[in-house]
Amino acid sequence: MEGMEIHETGHGHPIITPSSNTVVIAVNTSRRGVYPIGWALKKFLTEGRNEFKMLHVRPCVTSIPTPMGNYIPLSQVRDEVASAYKMEVEAKTRRMLIPFEQIFTERKVMVEVVIIESDDAAEAISAEIAKYSNTELVIGTSSSGMFSRKNKNLASRISECAPSCCTVYVISKGKLATVRPSGTNRLIKHNNSDVKSNSSGSNKDENSDTVSTSDNIGTIMYERTDTSSSSGSDRNFSLQTDQEGSMDSYSPIKYPTIDVQRFQALSTINQTLLNTKPSLHHLSDPSVDESRDGRYRSFQTEYPSRYSDQPASSDVPQKSSSSDDQQVDINFELERLRVEIRHVRGMFAVAQSETINASRQLKTLTKRRTEESAKLKETNLREEKARELASDEEEKCEAAKKELELVMERTKNESLRRKDAESKAARDTNEKQKFEKALGDPGDKYMKYKWEDIVSATSSFSENLKLGTGAFGTVYKCNLQNITAAVKVLHSNEGQRNKEFQQELEILSKIRHPHLLLLLGACPEQGCLVYEYMENGNLEDRLFQKNNTPPMPWFDRYRVAWEVASALLFLHTSKPTPIIHRDLKPANILLDHNFVSKIGDVGLSTWLPSVNSAVSATYTETDLVGTLCYIDPEYQRSGSISPKSDVYAFGMVILQLLTAKPALALAYSVETALEDGNLAELLDPKAGTWPIEETRELALLGMNCVELSSCDRPDLESAVLPFLEKLKGIADKANRKFSHSVQSAPANHFICPILQDVMENPCVASDGYTYDRKAIENWLSENDKSPMINMPLPDMNLTPNYSLLAAIMEWKSKVQ
Repeated sequence: MEGMEIHETGHGHPIITPSSNTVVIAVNTSRRGVYPIGWALKKFLTEGRNEFKMLHVRPCVTSIPTPMGNYIPLSQVRDEVASAYKMEVEAKTRRMLIPFEQIFTERKVMVEVVIIESDDAAEAISAEIAKYSNTELVIGTSSSGMFSRKNKNLASRISECAPSCCTVYVISKGKLATVRPSGTNRLIKHNNSDVKSNSSGSNKDENSDTVSTSDNIGTIMYERTDTSSSSGSDRNFSLQTDQEGSMDSYSPIKYPTIDVQRFQALSTINQTLLNTKPSLHHLSDPSVDESRDGRYRSFQTEYPSRYSDQPASSDVPQKSSSSDDQQVDINFELERLRVEIRHVRGMFAVAQSETINASRQLKTLTKRRTEESAKLKETNLREEKARELASDEEEKCEAAKKELELVMERTKNESLRRKDAESKAARDTNEKQKFEKALGDPGDKYMKYKWEDIVSATSSFSENLKLGTGAFGTVYKCNLQNITAAVKVLHSNEGQRNKEFQQELEILSKIRHPHLLLLLGACPEQGCLVYEYMENGNLEDRLFQKNNTPPMPWFDRYRVAWEVASALLFLHTSKPTPIIHRDLKPANILLDHNFVSKIGDVGLSTWLPSVNSAVSATYTETDLVGTLCYIDPEYQRSGSISPKSDVYAFGMVILQLLTAKPALALAYSVETALEDGNLAELLDPKAGTWPIEETRELALLGMNCVELSSCDRPDLESAVLPFLEKLKGIADKANRKFSHSVQSAPANHFICPILQDVMENPCVASDGYTYDRKAIENWLSENDKSPMINMPLPDMNLTPNYSLLAAIMEWKSKVQ
């Protein structure tokens, strides 16, 4: 930016108050940057102003130069390269501003250097000036040169953009050119009354040994050989530059312009030649003399001010033609200089030619090197492939050897295996016969209990041990053979009781699933079924919090839905014929001590006829069985039963898991809430914070299951179970998080009834209850009755409960 510049900023400077005016000098890194500095120091130091800021605007760095002479955008290089280049530019800028700082240092004036990075110098300067009040801004401009119009426009822009409280001084050639007073936006041309025009372009002070010369660069002060009187000059500045063009130092020496230096050198040569003794008279040439004298007089005429800087004409011999010897010497020297110039030009041409040849050779060698490098790389790749092939062959050989050894070993052991096979053949035949007999006789698949044992275990069917009453029987808690169990005694309706009993006994004695209630045994004579005991009752009581039981969290309800669906799918895909439950509802879903759900009460279940597709099979009955609100509408209308009938009941179970509300009209309420976007208000708030999106999808699944037409209901295996498996994963994560956040309390079945503390060595007594071994042994040493039911114990035997012990140990490890 020719004619003016600005410099690095210290951030966070406070605005200067009007009582402490600031003089801001905008400079560039060229030699003319000294003009505004010199003018400002001369003007404002005399006024007692000592607050100076030197401002420089550096263009934004957008690209990085390459050794090839082109530029790469900053965004295409690595961050560390860009940072290093920016730091280099910053350091170079600071070095170039050091000479300007030295001007202030020599004057013993403090100056703050401000560097701003911007592509718009006028806006950047104006923004910086706006931080101060009552500011004086000094900028430089040039009246000649190829960038003069641009610099004048820039000065005008700065004047227009500068705050109204700022006075702008525009300096040209070390003198005030224009000024924009504060409070106005108009530049006023300044008339320099102290500057006198000279047709020769030079002024000379009689009291000074310096000469002011105006040339095509600007006004520059330079001094004569005698510098004794130049120490007091305030305007005589010069800058020396290094090879990069940056200003490395400042010294108060005045340099003449190029034309003046040329004239001084020529005058010195002529002075020397004229004082030299004549030696070559025969080289005298009058035409050369006339040409030389003409050029000499022409130079004097063209640069009169410069010629005036030389010694007076009286000091140089005027009549050069008077001596032929002196003329010959001049001609000789001129010829000698011409020869030397031609010699230097020849040497330069030779050097240039050698440089071009060397460059071509370098390109050739580089190309050859690239080709050789490619060949070497290709050779290395081939060698590497050969090594890999050799390694593969070696591995194959080793594998073949090992395989051969293995075959030999197998052959050796084959004879031994034949002998073992012959000896096992007879045993296998016997076992096969046993299995076939067991499959053909379903009566052997369950344990038969005596009626007397059941009566004794239930204390003659005491009301205190009664667990509940259903449509076809009553359930009691009992202890049979040191195992806590539940006994279902069918009602007295002989025909219906026998059918219900045989149906449930036939199904449960042939199938096993983790989420189907386990049948332990039966008493066929009295119509009694013995099941595993489920500590937490049925799902319906837990949802409605019967007997003030704690509510089930939402993640347990997600898991229960998956467990019930997996058990239903097992029944529907059982071989050789599928099974339909027909009475699925929360009251028939039981929960053990870990809230693991199991489907029970399969007395109303039925076997479908054997067909090719069990899932799509239907069966027509005349008798309508089941529970209202859970019965398939198609089954009610036509009597046709299919696996989709259980899907309908399962959909109602899902809706009750979400809402904990009765099944009557529940589907309509959920459908309305989904349409209105109010599902969150219908959900059971006691279950905790439901995941809204997953719960909404589960509600939609439940509504799909309770469609009136069975063909519109989803398939358990392909649609329902995969979605519930995803919800089960979410539930397991939430359960683990909940278990870690809340310190676990011991489960009720971990507590000994006698000690009322966690058992160390749990054992089962003959009354069916579990006690700590030491506590029950101390009790039996003094009593022969049960500490729980206050009845005589059948025996004093104690059976270790290893499963409960393992659960207690696991709980202790988690708590610790």
